Amino acid sequence: MGDAPERTEMANKSVTKAVRLLRELAAQPRTGATATTLAKAAGLSRPTAFRLLYSLEQSGLVDRIDTNYVLGWELARLGRRADPYAGLVAHAQPVLQELADKFNESVTLSVPNAQDGLDLVAEAAGSHVVGIVSRNMVGQRYPMHASSTGKVLLAEQSPERLRTMLPDELEAFTPYTITDRTALLKELEQVREQGFAIIDNELEHELLSLSRPIRDSAGTLVAILTLNGPRSRFGRAQIPEALQQMQRTADQLTELFWRDSTSG
Repeated sequence: MGDAPERTEMANKSVTKAVRLLRELAAQPRTGATATTLAKAAGLSRPTAFRLLYSLEQSGLVDRIDTNYVLGWELARLGRRADPYAGLVAHAQPVLQELADKFNESVTLSVPNAQDGLDLVAEAAGSHVVGIVSRNMVGQRYPMHASSTGKVLLAEQSPERLRTMLPDELEAFTPYTITDRTALLKELEQVREQGFAIIDNELEHELLSLSRPIRDSAGTLVAILTLNGPRSRFGRAQIPEALQQMQRTADQLTELFWRDSTSG
């Protein structure tokens, strides 16, 4: 993190602004958006946005349909060839390890996927390991209604979307798992309001888990940070401090990957 000023000085401002436009365009409906809308969202003047969009269009990174711009065919082609998580994991790992060492517990980073689920892409751990909270959990998937990561993702969805994402019957993993849809929807409202999710004995006996969302410069949910531990060591009394530390970690990750694109 110490080389951030040097990286900022080396960054090409036009490229940075173009990337900002692409990110804002990705946050728009599939029908796209006008140059004026994108300029306002990205905090750019319309002439600057139009010039950059024209250049991106010439390279196939965006397409124009009437007056609306959409993400382009060349961007899709390049995306299919990219490892979606390699760079993210490499840069995030030291930051995750710092949080894991702070509490001597397990930390994970999950990313929403195209199947309305989450991919656990990175982890770090202190010297303590318990139950399902262990090393080599990358690639594992947890039930959405009974995991703190899942609750964060579900809280982002509309009521209509939730009806398609949630199974008809919510499975009970412990006596404390929320299996009533009305009770779950009420909790998801609370997750939205407070900005974090928690499970306590809901997925595994004695497991306490906290999750916070990580958003890009357009405010889109791009990852979820989770801290896990057994209640014998990681109890409710530690939740306020843990949430503060997790927010610092989330801010670090946001700064590392997305906020640099908003300067200049």
